[in-house]
Amino acid sequence: MAPELKLGQDLRLRQQLVMTPQLQQAIKILQLSLPELEAVVQTELESNPLLEMVEERSPTATAADDAMAAAPDPTPGAEPDLLPPEAEPGAAAAEPEWNGNGDEQPAVEGLISEARDATLEIKEDSRLDKLDWREYLENYSNNWQDNRESEQNDERRQTLENTLTRRTSLEEHLAWQLRMSSLEHNDQIIGTTIIYNLNDDGYLETPVEELAHQLETDPATVERVLKRVQQFDPPGVAARDLRECLYQQLSNIGMEESLAARIVLNHLDLLEKHRYAEIARLRGAPLEMVGQAAKVISLLEPKPGRDFGGQEPAYIMPDVFIHKMGEDYVVLLNEGAVPRLRLAGYYQRVLSDSGVGNDTKEYLQERLRSARWLVKSIYQRQQTIFKVATSIVKFQRAFFDHGITHLRPLVLKDVAEDIGMHESTISRATANKYAHTQQGIFEMKFFFTSGVKATSGEDVSAETVKEKIRSMVALEQHHDPLSDQAIAEVLRRDQIDIARRTVAKYRQALGILPSARRKKVK
Repeated sequence: MAPELKLGQDLRLRQQLVMTPQLQQAIKILQLSLPELEAVVQTELESNPLLEMVEERSPTATAADDAMAAAPDPTPGAEPDLLPPEAEPGAAAAEPEWNGNGDEQPAVEGLISEARDATLEIKEDSRLDKLDWREYLENYSNNWQDNRESEQNDERRQTLENTLTRRTSLEEHLAWQLRMSSLEHNDQIIGTTIIYNLNDDGYLETPVEELAHQLETDPATVERVLKRVQQFDPPGVAARDLRECLYQQLSNIGMEESLAARIVLNHLDLLEKHRYAEIARLRGAPLEMVGQAAKVISLLEPKPGRDFGGQEPAYIMPDVFIHKMGEDYVVLLNEGAVPRLRLAGYYQRVLSDSGVGNDTKEYLQERLRSARWLVKSIYQRQQTIFKVATSIVKFQRAFFDHGITHLRPLVLKDVAEDIGMHESTISRATANKYAHTQQGIFEMKFFFTSGVKATSGEDVSAETVKEKIRSMVALEQHHDPLSDQAIAEVLRRDQIDIARRTVAKYRQALGILPSARRKKVK
């Protein structure tokens, strides 16, 4: 017997968290860095006609401009008045009132009088028909450029000085040298193929035989052109491995027969492990000479394309400034870097126009809501960053007073409980955000570190331990570097209980080589 199906309605009451589009936008804007926020605002400006950028704050700014500013001064408990009553749809936009007290009239009459006097003076002094042009050209014609330069204002000169230029790539640098060489046309084609097969470090990874097959020529010809390209700047370019790269650089300075060149060609693996005594025994040379040769090799460039490759440098823009004023620290938001927005007055008047169609008004109403939510999200972002930075200052007061060695362990939960927010909000508020302090510029996540047990009973920050390890390595004897076990024993004497493997982990995080590879000859 088939089961009987019934349709019916069931009314239940339950709670459910719904991520509204406005909440998603607020979360997204909170975790953006300043450059990313600027890009989002620029995109919104291009698609939303009701938004416009406030370029400069003037004394005659309207009340609507003040309300729509994206980064007002953070005051706890205050909410931004995004749209004052006069900016609401259906109300006429506020127009600047005319000051009818009569103060403007004398100023206008004075300007007219000055203009009339200047015109009469020009007419009286104008004697162009009596000017000796030959004498004028002989005395002044060669100085027109100087006169023109003196007329340029400082703003114009600053604009020209700040003009950005694109970095020359390695391919462009080598191709220019190839065009300036005396190679024949066919060799130029082979050289171009070699240049555009180099990697970012300047090495040729494609075998010569494969290049010869692509160019339909013999490997000997490709090898001959390759030797010519290897003579270009930077030294060591177009090498096929590290050994050939270093040897080319030594050959360029006339050291192809030196002890350093023989070490590069025959004992590069032993040099990498700093086994100088074994190299001295194999080469039959004094240990001091091997040490001097190793110093020469260390000055060579293992990546010739380093100066030409890579991305453009990214400049950090702090989100907050932390200054010490008296005995207290003050947190200031970088409001100048946050876009300031306001509603466009023209479209506000369109909303209040009864002759506008319903479709247009509906579209503008939607754009109006989007603009208000964007401004409110930016405001909440600034408020949250300000609260988090203030809490960090309270927990890390010793760091701001004395430096990184006094950084204390701190987790997201501590700040979240302090300001009454969720840990995920604190994580988003500190992601890709930077603070400018008297100790330097730090990412805000830097202040959240795990703790290491100390015999004194109080945990020590992991960043403090790393700084101690960095200091010990910087002061060690180069011929007898500290091992990980020795560093752990020194830290235990400083009442920091840490294992050798933890020291090794922190050393690797700092980019410090093991003790065997840090050893140098006296």
